[in-house]
Amino acid sequence: MQHHNQNSPQPFLSHHGHYRNLRVYQVTEIIYDITFYFTQHYLQKGDRTIDQMVQAARSGKQNIAEGNQAAATSGETEIKLTNVAKASLEELLDDYEDYLRVRELEQWGATHPRYDKMRRYAQSDYIRTNYALMLQKMNDEEICNLCITLIHQAMYMLHKLLITMQQRFVAEGGIKERMYKARVEYRNSQRKSE
Repeated sequence: MQHHNQNSPQPFLSHHGHYRNLRVYQVTEIIYDITFYFTQHYLQKGDRTIDQMVQAARSGKQNIAEGNQAAATSGETEIKLTNVAKASLEELLDDYEDYLRVRELEQWGATHPRYDKMRRYAQSDYIRTNYALMLQKMNDEEICNLCITLIHQAMYMLHKLLITMQQRFVAEGGIKERMYKARVEYRNSQRKSE
């Protein structure tokens, strides 16, 4: 482990955890897998909606990963990519809602008898280990409602994450401000040691 001496410049790159450890990333990975399964099993081959839904699900997942990786050098890029992830999930949500509506299937609201159970399942750690098996037992209405529930969950987490990112950006500034501050602190420490 390296120790900085008193005259060493302070690090200016932000340290973030790995994106795979983020709960929101894990949820979007499940959303992607479910969407891929759903489009292969319930949409007609050649339907352009297949590509749109899979791309929206992929964009939601990938932009969280890329935003997290960009965070070390650019808070602005992190915020921008996280917003793209949120917008992609909103687009995917519309596709699932459209699927239910045009086929006259039910979107489960808070009063639906299975809504609470679905919500609890979507929020549990159990979903990560068994969703692939569950998909084979579910029909299209159930899969749509599960994915809608997961998308709402992910969008809520992204909303909270964006607030945190914006607060951090305001408090710490961007990379240029942090680099400038580190240079000033280093110069000041050099002067004191002379």
